[in-house]
Amino acid sequence: MRIAVFDTHPYDEQALSAANASVGHSLDFFEERLYDKTVELAKGFDAVCPFINCRLGAVVLARLAQLGVELVLLRAAGFNGIDIAAAGQAGICVARVPAYSPEAVAEHAFALLLTLVRKTHRAYNRVRDQNFSLDGLEGFTLHGRTFAVLGAGRIGLCALRIARGFGCRLLAYDPYENPQVAAEIGFEYASVERVLREANVISLHLPLTDQTHHLINAEALAGMCRCVVIINTSRGGLIDSAALIEALKRGQVGGVGLDVYEMEEGVFFNDLSDRPLQDDTLARLMSFPNALITSHQGFLTCEALHAIAVTTLESATAFERHEPMVNQVIALPSH
Repeated sequence: MRIAVFDTHPYDEQALSAANASVGHSLDFFEERLYDKTVELAKGFDAVCPFINCRLGAVVLARLAQLGVELVLLRAAGFNGIDIAAAGQAGICVARVPAYSPEAVAEHAFALLLTLVRKTHRAYNRVRDQNFSLDGLEGFTLHGRTFAVLGAGRIGLCALRIARGFGCRLLAYDPYENPQVAAEIGFEYASVERVLREANVISLHLPLTDQTHHLINAEALAGMCRCVVIINTSRGGLIDSAALIEALKRGQVGGVGLDVYEMEEGVFFNDLSDRPLQDDTLARLMSFPNALITSHQGFLTCEALHAIAVTTLESATAFERHEPMVNQVIALPSH
């Protein structure tokens, strides 16, 4: 099978090429993101493999079908960048990577959290300038604090297990509750409202949907604990960035760790160090000493990249052999 891999970086090419050595698909790598202005690059390919910032709407999918593309291999868990219903109408099968390394993302969430609460990023910069003063570096311990996740899927459960090791009280919201898992880990299910009201630390692990878009808005922020710490390693659109800035300014939010940002497309994954940042909202967020931003690297471990590559190519092989597609994404019927 000929597969066009879009929005490719060196680590993608290395992982996919290594995994492909045993299965023998033909892989072509493109740095360009897949969207309406680059769709012609898919000519002559059986499948395309986009990443999270590619945009496959109805027009792009219809053109892909005209070009002979039969399969979209999403090398991520989220699929908000593709119109699944339109893919079905165009006769294109869509597969994703529902689970690769939930530990990788959960551990990155705690890397952000621990850096924020112990101010190690500020201490690091001070010491490099030979400033060994501790003034202003007071943090707080996680032990005894209430840690909550919004979204208790694979990644959320990993985060809860880590938080349990720190001695936190655990809360979780998820639309699909599993009492057995809750008892095993030692957390309590709660409503979104209760999580927002009681948690000292809130970690976001929800998919981006119409229902979850800007779930963390001005009203939600106003109802949170004073000086709450918010961590988002899921999808940027879960947070209203303008409302977050206002909450940071008045001290309602004590710290925020973002590995994702709602307008990250065209910014994250790129080296823009030689030009002015054009996104005023992102620039404002970066100006806060208690805001820590990374460029969507939660997935970026050797183990996760290997798992993504293997699962992606397994889906391609299954499709080529007309075998069951265990990772296929199917549009839900409209009501």
